Amino acid sequence: MEYNEQKQERVILAGVHRGLRDVLNDTTDESVAELGELVKTAGGEVVGEMIQNKPDLETATYMGEGKLEELKNAVDALNADAVVFDDELSPVQTRNITDFLGIKVLDRSMLILDIFAMRAKSGEGKLQVELAQLKYRLPRLRGFGTEMSRTGAGIGTRGPGETRLENDRRHIRRRISALEQEIEELKKHRGLIRGRRKKDGVITAALVGYTNAGKSTLLNKLTDADVFAEDKLFATLDPTSRMITLDDNRKILLVDTVGFIRKLPHHLIEAFKSTLEEAVQADVLLHIIDASNEQADNHIAVVEKVLSDIGAVGKPIINVYNKCDRLESSPDKTSNGVYISAKEGKNIEKLIDALAAAAPGQKQQVKACIPYSAGALVNELHETQKVISEEYSDGGTVMELMVDAQMYDKIRDYIM
Repeated sequence: MEYNEQKQERVILAGVHRGLRDVLNDTTDESVAELGELVKTAGGEVVGEMIQNKPDLETATYMGEGKLEELKNAVDALNADAVVFDDELSPVQTRNITDFLGIKVLDRSMLILDIFAMRAKSGEGKLQVELAQLKYRLPRLRGFGTEMSRTGAGIGTRGPGETRLENDRRHIRRRISALEQEIEELKKHRGLIRGRRKKDGVITAALVGYTNAGKSTLLNKLTDADVFAEDKLFATLDPTSRMITLDDNRKILLVDTVGFIRKLPHHLIEAFKSTLEEAVQADVLLHIIDASNEQADNHIAVVEKVLSDIGAVGKPIINVYNKCDRLESSPDKTSNGVYISAKEGKNIEKLIDALAAAAPGQKQQVKACIPYSAGALVNELHETQKVISEEYSDGGTVMELMVDAQMYDKIRDYIM
């Protein structure tokens, strides 16, 4: 019996630190560490790093010639299989660097797309990833197929497959057009479902946040959703929706969304816009933040920028500071958020209270005597509101209730 086990690829990380004021778009120690985690998630092993301090990028080679020569020596010395760059390379840069190094060359965007291709499970998720990959690869098609066939399988090769990529541009454009039409149909279908939910009065709360902040773990804790959760970047990709019922009988649909990351590829945001629309259309946003991460403030800035880019602003937002079990001390609640541990279940009730306060349709407690002639109203109250107590009197059914504003107006004449 033969066993074929794919060798773990040895990867060198490379980048240029330009000293930008906008550190989120620069190559820093933090972005390189994150790049290493992405490589690990994709199944590779980081064997070296090479960062150049340079105010400007070289148009043709990204790095300076001397640094590229150093990189080539490192590739030979460390027996590396691939080099991953922290920025998105232009087609010319990719081609020139590949020719110079003689091994597989990837950039941050392609690595993220590769992980998405690996993680996508649903049909729609796979379509969105393929669309993003094809749009990314189309301008890089010249020489790309031969480069990939020379280096074989591994990181950066998942997705549509090289046979498709080696076909002419016209075929790829046709495929992109077909994918866009399929995704548009799915978007319309989701819009109909969303419209039905609105009509039925279902409140939606979208879970947003930086990748690996703990969105899926929190969804599992709140709803017993049994969503796959792992301490890795982009452990889950496909959106999941689960319903919870608040104490006042309001039903809230929690919708998990794809995690954000710095330098998120533009094509990926475009492809996943239909999924990210859940955040745009939600009544409330739960912004999940890894409170134990030293880069928490930068992660918050990244998420807020993406939310602004997709138009998900101007609605109630609850900052959920997760993983507080890793902190030496933390408050239970602040003016702008709640500190929780989704893993240990700490302060989950406080989070639900905050969600109940932020969600529309908040209910108030009343006592009413519904006459026996209005039996249908009693049934409606049981179906749509929270009944705390109920007893029968000479004048009718005496009910203690939690009711929304609309129902309050309906039973106003019966309130005791």
